[in-house]
Amino acid sequence: MTVADLHTLTGAYALDALSQGEAEDFARHLAVCPSCAQEVAELRETAARLALAVAVVPPAGLRAQVMAAVPGVRQLPPHPHTAVVPAHPRWRRRLPHLAAAACLAAAVAAGAVAVDAQHRADRQRDRTAQAEQQTAALGALLAAPDATTHAGAVKGGGSATVVASRQLGRTALFYHGLPRLSDSRVYQLWYSRGGTMVPAGLVGSGRPDGAALLAGSAQGASGVGVTVEPQGGSRTPTGAPVVLLAL
Repeated sequence: MTVADLHTLTGAYALDALSQGEAEDFARHLAVCPSCAQEVAELRETAARLALAVAVVPPAGLRAQVMAAVPGVRQLPPHPHTAVVPAHPRWRRRLPHLAAAACLAAAVAAGAVAVDAQHRADRQRDRTAQAEQQTAALGALLAAPDATTHAGAVKGGGSATVVASRQLGRTALFYHGLPRLSDSRVYQLWYSRGGTMVPAGLVGSGRPDGAALLAGSAQGASGVGVTVEPQGGSRTPTGAPVVLLAL
């Protein structure tokens, strides 16, 4: 992954939309890129404020804060000038043959590189589009006139806030300070509906702060729960919820 690719992943990293390997690469990049670190910090600060919020309608300015933190794609700086050294006369006689061989090798290499670059570019576009869509959905949810919030402490540490809008049919969980899990475990989201827990997606365990849109409809649900499950999730909870919030 190139530096240019890494610069575009601040939103995906803050929204936990990266794979474990990509998240580790980006974490190393943050240590040497102050601008990316600042963007991620702003997004995490917004999530942390929501997770510590009380159950009130979110302020109108909150959407602007979230949308302002959406990462932009920055251009790379121009390449530094490289001095040209005149070729020795003996090398000038060999240049046509060397150039032909170099062109042939370059053509073969370029074909392989182009295919790999296209695949990486496609994956990057997909990740960026996913992050932008999720950020836009979170912003619309926070700005919804009927949006409600319910906050609570997470067993074992941390806090969580559920933001829901019945008009939009969307629900999101903002979390802060979640305990880190082992690689074999994951946080799973659930709707509590008529005494039954319905799966609603997974939360990556790589970072303690973030936000996640719940999958499926909240219609008929009375609450949202979070449990710790085996990697990949479960059809039904294997343990008691670490937090259960009303809707």
